[in-house]
Amino acid sequence: MLYYREYINDHTNPWVTFIHGAGGSSNTFFKQIKEFRKHFNVLLIDLRGHGKSKKSRWQKGDSFVQISEEVIEVLDHLKIKETHFIGVSLGTIIVQTIAQKHPQRISSMILGGAIIKLNIRTNFLITAGNLGKYIIPYMWLYRLFAWIIMPRSAHSKSRNVFVDQAKKMCQKEFIRWFSVTRAMNPFLRKLQRDFFNIPTLFVMGEEDYLFLPPVKDLVEQNKELSLECIKDSGHVCNIDQPERFNSATINFIHKQTRLKEVL
Repeated sequence: MLYYREYINDHTNPWVTFIHGAGGSSNTFFKQIKEFRKHFNVLLIDLRGHGKSKKSRWQKGDSFVQISEEVIEVLDHLKIKETHFIGVSLGTIIVQTIAQKHPQRISSMILGGAIIKLNIRTNFLITAGNLGKYIIPYMWLYRLFAWIIMPRSAHSKSRNVFVDQAKKMCQKEFIRWFSVTRAMNPFLRKLQRDFFNIPTLFVMGEEDYLFLPPVKDLVEQNKELSLECIKDSGHVCNIDQPERFNSATINFIHKQTRLKEVL
């Protein structure tokens, strides 16, 4: 089973589950834990091959579907029937995959630095990375991608956090995760077809130049979705601007909880 940490505020309070991005760990939410513990029961999970989830169970053909099922396994173990999910970066794909397979387990989705479509540049980077992943040291690739995704000096803290976390991975795990990114666009298009009436908030940095434009287009086309853009923030907005991120997401969860109580 994946490594997890739980912080129980009150058994009657809603659960909030955090899903980190590739190369990170649950420690990338260190600026959220203190504030969220005041309001909710909190669950943090290290995905396979990340953080303290060292022993991974990769099999040929594994995809985001198998990775998401491991998250459900933790929920079942803890007897959590329903939870709000907060995903960041590649973690947003896992959250949306869970929504496709187990919509009844999700109270709401908060997708930070969401990846919903890859443009020509990101497709090229992934293709180049897959070609060179066996011969180029993975930290070289990871540092390059981190700099391209978070290029500004204001994003240096986010870059450093993710690079530091990625150092704890091994080349073998990095290659396996990178392999999952093959043919991502068709899979992402499938995820965007239906949100199963799950309340969904996208939280994006205004400087997230690679991934913000398609999110804006999606939200404009689907009025049931919400978007919060955070100024002076890049791709990893929960680290760049934690106070704004925390305020927007906590308010959203409280709103959904009140609506559910009324219904």
